[in-house]
Amino acid sequence: MKYSLKQIAVFDAIASEESVSAAARKLSMTQSAVSMSLSQLESLLGRPLFTRQGNRLVLSHWGHWLRPRARKLLQDAKQIEFGLHDQHLLSGKLGLGASQTVAEHLLPNLIAALDQHFPELRLSLMVQNSDQVIQGLLSYEYDLGIIEGRCDDSRMTHLPWLEDHLVVIAGPHHPYCRSSEVTPCQLQQAQWVMREQGAGTRRVFDAAVHGVIDKVNVWKEYSQVNVLKALVKRGGYLSALPWLDVEREVQSGELVVLPTPSLQLKRRLAFVWRQDAPENPLRDVVVNEAKRLAR
Repeated sequence: MKYSLKQIAVFDAIASEESVSAAARKLSMTQSAVSMSLSQLESLLGRPLFTRQGNRLVLSHWGHWLRPRARKLLQDAKQIEFGLHDQHLLSGKLGLGASQTVAEHLLPNLIAALDQHFPELRLSLMVQNSDQVIQGLLSYEYDLGIIEGRCDDSRMTHLPWLEDHLVVIAGPHHPYCRSSEVTPCQLQQAQWVMREQGAGTRRVFDAAVHGVIDKVNVWKEYSQVNVLKALVKRGGYLSALPWLDVEREVQSGELVVLPTPSLQLKRRLAFVWRQDAPENPLRDVVVNEAKRLAR
């Protein structure tokens, strides 16, 4: 690199002030030193960066091209100077993989808070089921994941975030809606539409029915929550979904939560990342902001 950061700063000051003398005062330099610095930069780049209009120096075509790049270079240099300890200067890109419920209901508030407090932090988001998020972390596709339920993989760090729970839902005309308690026998006789294998929701449900119901009659599996809700509304099916995903429809009367005291459907949402991952201040910022919002 032949040009210097000082030459870039001189160029930016002249572009702002439209005058060599004013730029010299701004930078606490002599006018001759500013003129020499600009002349050297133009010589190195082989392009005129300003044209003279009366007493003003205005950006040339090449000066307009250089200006935003020069300002970014100066901002990056300032970040290096002050370090990454000041949250307002913290910048960079973080790959985040999240499960469907988290992405739809919890991440919007978290991203809004991060945008406010850490405007230079950029999240790259991919929405997948919990098993796919873990696989993405292991294959270095993401830096951080948010999953539903447990993660027993010894290669992963697992940090609990929020408590959540599933509910068993039916359409308002389903015969089980008239029951004060839906028994395990009734649940076994029902026809179910469920999330696919590998989804955190499905894993929690399968653990809850283990030892309570011999066999669940799963008619169809879908990865889209909206498809499951539509089938339950219009058909004679049951499903088990996170409360966050069905709250609106339950309140409007489109879906009904069945009383199933035999099933323990609580679950935990958690952050996960690779055990061998190095320290990452961007990851720490996201986790800490999420925990602050949870409080």
